[in-house]
Parts: sequence; structure tokens; C-alpha cells
Amino acid sequence: MTEAIKKQRPQFRNINAFKDLTTYRLPAAGWVSILHRASGVVMFLLLPFVIWLFDTSVSSEISFTKFSSAFVIGVGFLPAWFIKLVVLALIWSFLHHLIAGIRHLYMDTHHAVDKNFGRTSAWTTLGLSWALTILLAAKLFGIY
Repeated sequence: MTEAIKKQRPQFRNINAFKDLTTYRLPAAGWVSILHRASGVVMFLLLPFVIWLFDTSVSSEISFTKFSSAFVIGVGFLPAWFIKLVVLALIWSFLHHLIAGIRHLYMDTHHAVDKNFGRTSAWTTLGLSWALTILLAAKLFGIY
């Protein structure tokens, strides 16, 4: 009789990647964690481009003019808008990685680690990184 009264324990199963992943809702903290890793990969892959940008911008006045013209007329077969999009991806990856890294460091020092703080800090991280990226994109594309 006591076994009939007991609550049934939840059963866990492996997920089906083709069926369940399309319906799974990842929380904001999960998205921040995944995007933190993705932004690190983007920065790593664009490191040769960053080194080229830095070298071209500080070598001489002529190279700085070449650097500036890359954003106006492009470089080789790459148009200027493509260069700007790559720089914008680099800007987003840096901003997101920085803000999410500060969030992770703060949580690693055991300050207010609870579900509510995790949710609000994740939304703050996403909001700040996208807002700053949009602001810098407007500057990059000459809106202001």
C-alpha cells in the first residue's frame, strides 16, 4: 500500500538530436555560455586579420592611409562593406566575450550565485553586448 502512495520518480532519457533539439528551449544563461565560446573562436580565427589591421594602422602614414581606404574602397577583391562586416563581427565577439567573461568571473567568486541572478545577468550580458555592437556599427557604417 505504501508503494502505491509514493510519487513516481521522473524518468530521464537521452534526447533525439533530430527531433528534440528543434523544440528545446535553452535558457538565457545557456545562450550566453555558448556565445562566450563562439566569440572566443571568432576572435581566435580573426587574429591574423587583427594583426594585419594593427600593423597596417601603425607602420607609417602611408600604411595608415591604406588602412583607412580599406574601409572606403575595400582591399583587393573584397569590397569595403565586407571588411566592415568582418570588423563588426570582431567588435561583437570582443564585447560579448568581455562582458560574459566579467559575468563568469563575478559568479566564480561566489557572489550571488542563484537562478534569479543567473537569469538577469545573462539578459544583461546579451543586452549590453548587442546594444554596444549596434552603437559601434552605426559609427562604423557612418550613421553618426
